[in-house]
Amino acid sequence: MTSPRGLVIGTAGHIDHGKTSLVYALTGIDTDRLAEEKKRGISIDLGFAHLTLPNGRRIGFIDVPGHKRFIRNMLAGAGGIQAVLLVVAADESVKPQTREHFDICRLLGIEHGIIVLTKIDLATPERIRAATESVRALCADSFLGDAPLVSVSAVTGVGLAELKDELALLTDRISPCDDSGLARLPIDRSFALKGFGTVVTGTLWSGAMRTGDTLQIHPSGQTARVRGLQAHSEFIEAAAAGQRVAVNLTGIDSAEIRRGFTLHHAQGLEAASLLDVSIEWLHPSDPPRRGESFTFHIGTADIPATVKVLKKTGVQTLARVRLSEPFLALPGDRFVLRNLSPPQTAGGGYVIDAFPPARLNRVKTIARLESLAHADHAKRVEILIEERPNGSRLSDLVRSTGMRPGELTSIVLANPRLVFSETTQRIVTKAWIAASRRKLLDWLSAFHRKNPSAAGAPISLARMGWEPNLATLVFDRLPEIRVQGDLVSLATHKARLSDHESQALLHIEHAYRQAGLEPRPVNEVLKSLGADANQGRGLLESLVKNRKLVRVTEDLVFHSDAIAHIRESLSVQPGRRFSVPEFKDWMRISRKYAIPLLEYLDRQHVTRREGDSRIVL
Repeated sequence: MTSPRGLVIGTAGHIDHGKTSLVYALTGIDTDRLAEEKKRGISIDLGFAHLTLPNGRRIGFIDVPGHKRFIRNMLAGAGGIQAVLLVVAADESVKPQTREHFDICRLLGIEHGIIVLTKIDLATPERIRAATESVRALCADSFLGDAPLVSVSAVTGVGLAELKDELALLTDRISPCDDSGLARLPIDRSFALKGFGTVVTGTLWSGAMRTGDTLQIHPSGQTARVRGLQAHSEFIEAAAAGQRVAVNLTGIDSAEIRRGFTLHHAQGLEAASLLDVSIEWLHPSDPPRRGESFTFHIGTADIPATVKVLKKTGVQTLARVRLSEPFLALPGDRFVLRNLSPPQTAGGGYVIDAFPPARLNRVKTIARLESLAHADHAKRVEILIEERPNGSRLSDLVRSTGMRPGELTSIVLANPRLVFSETTQRIVTKAWIAASRRKLLDWLSAFHRKNPSAAGAPISLARMGWEPNLATLVFDRLPEIRVQGDLVSLATHKARLSDHESQALLHIEHAYRQAGLEPRPVNEVLKSLGADANQGRGLLESLVKNRKLVRVTEDLVFHSDAIAHIRESLSVQPGRRFSVPEFKDWMRISRKYAIPLLEYLDRQHVTRREGDSRIVL
C-alpha cells in the first residue's frame, strides 16, 4: 500500500515544558518508550509519533529531550525535521534550553514552524502574556518571527483544535522535498522485531528507497536488501525524501548497526573527512582558536573535528573542517558545532564541498567556495568540470554532488558550454576543446618546421597524453588538420625535401627495385646508403606512405613493382591450389621470403590458406 507524502515535524524546548505531553495529546502516542523515561518523568532519547490531519496530510513527530545533558540525542533527531514546534511553558517562559534548541533549529536551516505556549492551565493571564512577549522577542527577525503562536493545555484540551488547524496550514505551505539524487537515510534507531528481523528508522534525506533495493551501510560498508518499508505504521512500496520511514533489512543483524550510521545507495557515493563549509557562529566576537576541537553533529552522527578558518565576514565564516572519521556528506548538508568544554552550541552551517582540491592556495580556495556556495545544481556541475584540466568523469560528479548519473547527464546536455563523451563517460568544456585544438595546431606547426620533409607527425605523439576518446573530440571535424593513416599534419602542409633528401629517396627506391623479391633487411639497406638512421627511416616511411614501397613485415619491405608482379602472376590463375614449395619454385625465392609474402597475400585477400595449401582468389 502506498502512503501519501508526509511532513516531519520536531519538538524543541526546555525540559519539562510539556513537549511529550503535547505530542500525546495530539496523536495518542506516548513517545517516552524507555523505562528510565517513565520512571524519571523526562524524555531521555528520541520519541516518535504520527498524526493524520483532516486534510489528509500525514505528520511524523520527532519528540526530542529537553535536558541539556541530552542535547546529543536532540541533535540526532533535529537533523531530519522540516518544521518545528517551539514549545514554551506559559508558567516558566523562555529558559536556557529554549534558547539553545531555537538556535540549533535556526543553524540547521529549518524555515517553518509554530510556537506553542503550553501549560496555560497552570499560568495566570499575566504570566501567559509575559511568556508570549518573551518568546516573540526570542524569535524576532528569524524564521519564526511571523510564525503563528498557539496557546494550549494538554490536560484540558484547550487550543489543540486550533493547533491542528495551524498544522494543516503548515503542511500546505511546505513543498515536498526534492527526491532526486541518491538515497541517504541517517539512522536514528536499529532494533530486531520478531517475525521481521532487523529494522532501522530515520528520515530519508534524499532520493527514494523501494522494496527490493540493495543498500549499503556507512561506515561499515556492509550491504543489505530492503525487505519492506513502513511509514506512519503502514506498509509502503517506496519512500521518498522527507519521509520518516522504517526499513526492514535482510542480510545484516541489528546489533551491527547503530545511531549515526547512514543507509544509502552505494552507486558512486563516498565518505569524506575533509569538508569545506560555511559556518555561522552564535558568538562571532569569539572566533575559534587555531586547532580548537569541536563536536561536529551531522545527520544522526556526532564526530570530533577541528576547524580551520579561511575567511570571516560578520557572523559568516568560510572554513575547512577536518573530521576524525569520514562521513557521507554532500553539498547543502546542514550541521551543528558544539564546544567540548563547556559543552555548548558554538555555531552551525552547511557543507559547500565534501571533496575540496588539496593543492589550492587560500585566495583561490576562498574564491572557489564563494562561487560554489551560491551555485545551483547546474552551475555547480559546470564549476566542477571547468576546474579540472581534462574535465571530469561522470563518476566523480556523482561522488561530489550525490546526483544520479542520468540527472547529471541531463544537466550536461542542456549546457551549451559542455560536451559529454559517452565512450569515456567524461565531460569537458567547449573552451577546453578549443584550447586543446590551438595547442595541437601550434604543436603541428612546430613539428613541420623541424621536420619539413615528413608527411606528418605520428598521431600517437600528437595526442599529447589525452585519452583516445578525448583526442577524438579534439581531432574530429577540425578542418585545419589532415589525417592519413597513422599520421596527422596541418591541412596546408606539403613535405619539402632538400636536394640531399631527394637523392636519398631515389637511392632507397632504386635499391629495393633492384632487389626484386629478395630485399635485405631495412637497417642493412639504409646503412649501405650511408644514410642517418633516423632520417633514413623517415624517408623510407615516406616511400611506404606514397606506395612506392610495400611493407610486408616490420623489417621486410618490397618495391611496389615486385608486389604488382606477384599479383599479376596469380590473377590469371583464379582457383588454382598450390603449396609453399610450388610458390618458392614459381617465384624463385627462398622460404625466408615465401612465407612472409604468402601471409601478406592472405591478408590482402589475394590468396586464402586451406591447410598447407593456398587457393588463388
